[in-house]
Amino acid sequence: MDNKKVADVLDDIGDMLEIMDQSRFRYLAYHRASQVIRSMPRDLEEVRRDEGLTSIKGIGSGIAEKLNELLDTGQMSYFEELKKSLPGSLTEIVHIQGIGPKKAKIFYEKLGIETIDQLEEAVAVGKIQELPGMGVKTEENIERGLEVYRGYEGRLLLNQAIPIAEHIIDYLNRDGLVDNISTAGSLRRWQETIGDIDVLASTRRHSEVADKFCTYPETSSVLAKGDTKCSILLHSGLQIDLRMIDPEHYGAALQYFTGSKAHNIHLREIVKKKGLKLNEYGLFRIKDDMNIAAKTEEDIYKALGMTLMEPELREDKGEIEAAIDGSLPHLVKLVDIKGDLHIHTKASDGQSSLEEIADNCQELGYEYACITDHAFDLKVAHGLDVKRFEDQWKEIDELNKAFDDFTLLKGVELNIDNKGGVDFDDDFLGRYDVVLASIHMGFGQSKDQITDRIIAAMENPHIDMVCHPTGRILGRRPPYSINMDKIIEAASRTRTFLELNAFPDRLDLSDDQLRAAKQAGSKIAINTDAHHFYHLAYMRYGLHTAKRGWLEKEDVVNTFTLEKLKKLLVK
Repeated sequence: MDNKKVADVLDDIGDMLEIMDQSRFRYLAYHRASQVIRSMPRDLEEVRRDEGLTSIKGIGSGIAEKLNELLDTGQMSYFEELKKSLPGSLTEIVHIQGIGPKKAKIFYEKLGIETIDQLEEAVAVGKIQELPGMGVKTEENIERGLEVYRGYEGRLLLNQAIPIAEHIIDYLNRDGLVDNISTAGSLRRWQETIGDIDVLASTRRHSEVADKFCTYPETSSVLAKGDTKCSILLHSGLQIDLRMIDPEHYGAALQYFTGSKAHNIHLREIVKKKGLKLNEYGLFRIKDDMNIAAKTEEDIYKALGMTLMEPELREDKGEIEAAIDGSLPHLVKLVDIKGDLHIHTKASDGQSSLEEIADNCQELGYEYACITDHAFDLKVAHGLDVKRFEDQWKEIDELNKAFDDFTLLKGVELNIDNKGGVDFDDDFLGRYDVVLASIHMGFGQSKDQITDRIIAAMENPHIDMVCHPTGRILGRRPPYSINMDKIIEAASRTRTFLELNAFPDRLDLSDDQLRAAKQAGSKIAINTDAHHFYHLAYMRYGLHTAKRGWLEKEDVVNTFTLEKLKKLLVK
């Protein structure tokens, strides 16, 4: 059973316990365990075998015992008993933005709503707004949440899809049956969510590769098996498509199956005007059907008078014109990143110590990392007051004495209130190295109010960065209403960084917003918002989103040396 499936079970248990009015400590324990397992880079079975489940921070003996049963048998008796005590699919309804366990329970008790379909019907006829304490605004928010849920239904986040694809690629690569192999389609372009996984392999041993692919251990059923294409369905319900091509045509096939559709259509228009045709087997001259380029993608684009563009750019948003005139951006790379400026520890709502964060950041080759625990107004996240921050700073100072080429920076994630104010006064804010500010409440306010709150915060000279600026959580919470043009203009004017939050269910800002910020001269920080040292690995998801937004090294502040970053932080 994969980590995601186990984490889903734990989250469902947490939701059910909350619906049943169990203690907050009890249901939060399951949600925290779910969060840790969901973000683990290692397979849970492997950790259990090598170190035992209780070696994982956040998993005590009680939850470990239940997980052992789940991993051994595929079922958890405690989970099954809880499901019997609740009607329908109330835990699924909880996942809709605007609905928590308490509302889900009210909807069931007052309207008999047990399923998402029943909830949609109730919203359509205005039944929700008639309930005590609900109203039209609540119903509108739930309707919007339903639209988001349906829009992402059946889609995977990048951190769910990428490890599966990498495991399959490694599996097919082991026996020397393939010459080259890669993801294709939207996954190779690192779109923020994925419908299914496409893999392309170059080989002359098609039937052997097909046999191996169709016996992949996680296969539930084989949907198709042929000499050029196979499709399997995993136990998780995810479809994987494999295409096989001879090595001499691999580049053409990779270009063709990477897309996007709009990119390929535009490219074919250019190809046609040149008296050529392009398909998965190569670039052909129409007059004599000669294949003039096929082996590599670079050969294809070079034959068309273009420089090779990275897959993330291929969305028909000007990359073809830039490839023709030689103005493609030199996109930021993972090796350019010198630090992470948004990290939480167990002092607030994180799960790792300062030492664990520092050790793992050094393993990543970082020059610096900023500890940014929540400020005290965010009580639900155990926000720190002045005294606790001062105590943390003493710990950071002691740790920094032992480092040679690494520095822990002192930071905070402030809460932007309804008037754009923040938790601490100017004198205290002036003592931090880096000051972050975020909206953590009032998501349903008007566009003008939320925009004004953020701009007011940016006007504060002590605030260096606005984090997860649109507040979206993919598949669960839509962006709040915000005037992004005004936000970008204010960020540029006040020299406030905008965050690209690399947490895979946020990726906030989006690629188009990043490009607009770049064009306005606003600086971006790619941060993980890590709540566990495992999450530091999420930097790559932010990095590829940055590439989709055409960001270059000089656009991203955490590619700068610490010395240069400190100069930039002085307003």
